[in-house]
Amino acid sequence: MAIILVSEDSKHLALTIQKELPSAKIFAKSAIEGGEVVSSLAETVAKLFDQVEGLIFIGAMGICVRSIAPHIKDKHTDPAVVNIDSTGRYVVSVLSGHVGGANDLTSHLARILGAEEVISTKSDSTGLWALDTLGARFGWSTRSSESNFNLPLTLFVNRKKTALLLDIRDKGTDYLERTAPDHVTVFYAYKDIPLAGYKLLIAVSPFKYPETTIPTIYFHPKVLRLGLGCRRLCSPAGIPEYISSYLSEHNIAVESIASISTIELKKEEPLLHTLAEQWGVPTNIYTAQELEKVDIPNPSAKVEEVTSSPSVSEASALQSSELGLLILEKQKGKLSEGNDFTFALAMDRSALRSGHIEIVGAGPGDPELVSVRGKHFLESADLILYAGSLVPIELTHYAKPGAVVRSSASMSLEEQFEIMKAFYDKGKLIVRLHTGDPCIYGAIQEQMALFDAHGISYHITPGISSFQAAAAALRSQFTIPEKVQTIILTRGEGRTPMPDGEKLHQLARSRSTMCIFLSAGIVDDVQQQLLEHYPPQTPVAACYKLTWKDERIYRGQLQNLAKIVKENGLTLTTMIVVGDAIDNRQGLSRLYADEFKHLFRK
Repeated sequence: MAIILVSEDSKHLALTIQKELPSAKIFAKSAIEGGEVVSSLAETVAKLFDQVEGLIFIGAMGICVRSIAPHIKDKHTDPAVVNIDSTGRYVVSVLSGHVGGANDLTSHLARILGAEEVISTKSDSTGLWALDTLGARFGWSTRSSESNFNLPLTLFVNRKKTALLLDIRDKGTDYLERTAPDHVTVFYAYKDIPLAGYKLLIAVSPFKYPETTIPTIYFHPKVLRLGLGCRRLCSPAGIPEYISSYLSEHNIAVESIASISTIELKKEEPLLHTLAEQWGVPTNIYTAQELEKVDIPNPSAKVEEVTSSPSVSEASALQSSELGLLILEKQKGKLSEGNDFTFALAMDRSALRSGHIEIVGAGPGDPELVSVRGKHFLESADLILYAGSLVPIELTHYAKPGAVVRSSASMSLEEQFEIMKAFYDKGKLIVRLHTGDPCIYGAIQEQMALFDAHGISYHITPGISSFQAAAAALRSQFTIPEKVQTIILTRGEGRTPMPDGEKLHQLARSRSTMCIFLSAGIVDDVQQQLLEHYPPQTPVAACYKLTWKDERIYRGQLQNLAKIVKENGLTLTTMIVVGDAIDNRQGLSRLYADEFKHLFRK
């Protein structure tokens, strides 16, 4: 970045920006700390225009415009240009708004200065998607049926009726579903789109639809896995072009190939590395033992004789896709004598538009402490199955109209699985909502075992744990330099036995900050074991329903812990914290020492 200081009395703005953007260099006609003195700003701009990613002018807009005018070529190659008035009140995106990043830079600079951003690009000012940068944002390849990409862009920003095809699922399609403007209708299969009723089609798909009769913007996500087999030292000459042509003829986008896979026996084949290099994708190598377990439609006794696996191309494609969907069975090719090869194509399991279960950490209780990702899932779910009285019902109020919301408090594991699978089999999205973070006493192990056994797609969205909420509520840093650097998350021994070596009195030897879950009912035993190593005056806190509306927190000393819990009628939803880190204000992090300040300037 280059900061062109036109207005000499605005040095403070340039220096403030440079502190936040250390790689930016200041150019001015007079001396300024950290800057370069130049005799002509116009000549400096001419020199820098093709060398920098961004030009930040501080001063009159007219000077900015006249300085860059002779050098403007193309929005795909021109740098981002932003102009800030001499008072720092307005930050204006001047050139290369979307593609060059000027709009993002404008927003960033406005936040730095507390200024008002001025962005005239229509999609930004109207809150519409920036279709020309959307692909880069989510790692999709972008192309259009029109030679002039501005034609479909104009249709979209002018709010012409648009059909949005989402025949795969990923982070980007979830975003599009959630933020679709009023003039956009979402479809999940091309055959369902009445094209005559629309002026534009936006397709997020690994496929092509050549029969489309309206302008189309394609976003091709990398969700396809190519499996490859070949004879030893197969010549790669012409094969990448052959496979690309074959896929194109079958309306499959080569741009959606995410990796190339094969068996270990073929890992040094020139064909494998030629394909990977030309397509710019990684390779996945599997052993015969891994591939022979994959169920495939076209096993070969000859392939098994050579490789010990009945399949290479189909099996490696499926294995790489995490046993997704085989969309192209084994194809045989031979461009010259002795150079036989096979290839198959599978779609990632996670990309399939089928049922899915998202295990979401609800956080400690406050509905605003669920993660942004978790909230998005709650807003999109067809079924929310939440952990009864352990999760505040307010969290389920994020549910969309028509969603089914059920408590699992009275259900057995089998009943929970039955209702989730019923929705899953219909291709629905299920949220299994657990308190805190699911990985800490979340009881998800048994559920995941069932999901694995039935081949069900699932994922975990982590949540804020109650031990983190306890630190916040106690206004305490649970790690104190040179005093305590370890936090132990554990529970007392009740109906669930503790493993050898994890008894409370054994863990207490370290005198670390200890956060004890699910143990209010056995507090006498907890206190007794902790006193074996912690001094009686060690600070403790009994935190009941952290972040809930009826949160209560009681501080004291370890020798009075049982009394505190009993006298206040605290229950299983109580987190017990013990350790000298509670309320400790002594001991500073060395990161604030002068010798470490350079770390913050990187």
